[in-house]
Amino acid sequence: MSRSTPDEKPALAAMRLDKWLWAARFYKTRALAVDDIDKGRVQVNGQVAKPSRDVRPQDTLVVRQGPVTRTVVVQALSNLRGPAPVAQALYAETAQSIAARSQAAEARRLAAEPALAIVQGRPTKRDRRDLDRTQQGWQRWSASIDDA
Repeated sequence: MSRSTPDEKPALAAMRLDKWLWAARFYKTRALAVDDIDKGRVQVNGQVAKPSRDVRPQDTLVVRQGPVTRTVVVQALSNLRGPAPVAQALYAETAQSIAARSQAAEARRLAAEPALAIVQGRPTKRDRRDLDRTQQGWQRWSASIDDA
C-alpha cells in the first residue's frame, strides 16, 4: 500500500476557465477574467465560453485583450498563480498568433499620432476676437433699444 506524502498533489484533469486564465497571468484577478469571459472575449475550442467551463490540456483558447488577440494551446493546469516563467509554461502561443501580434504592434507603431492631425488646435481668445472682427455678417445679438 503506497501512501502519498503531503507534498505530492494529484495531477489536475480539468479546471475552471477563469481560474486558469488567472493562474496563467492573462488577468490580474479572477473577477477581471470573468468580466471578459462574460463579454465573449474568450473562446475555447472555437466556442464562446462561460467562466465555469472546464479547461483541459490541449484545449485551444482565443483571448482578446484590447487590440491584442492571442491564440494559445493549454499545456498544463495549475491551481496556484506563480511567477511569470512558471505561468508561461502553462500555455504555448501558436505561431500564427505571434506573427499577427507582431504585425499589429508594428502597424500601431507606424500609425500617425492623432494629435498631429490638428494643425492649429482650439482658437485662442485673440483668434476668436479676430474672427469676430473679420466676419461682416456676424453680429452679436442684443436686446437693447439702441440697436433697433
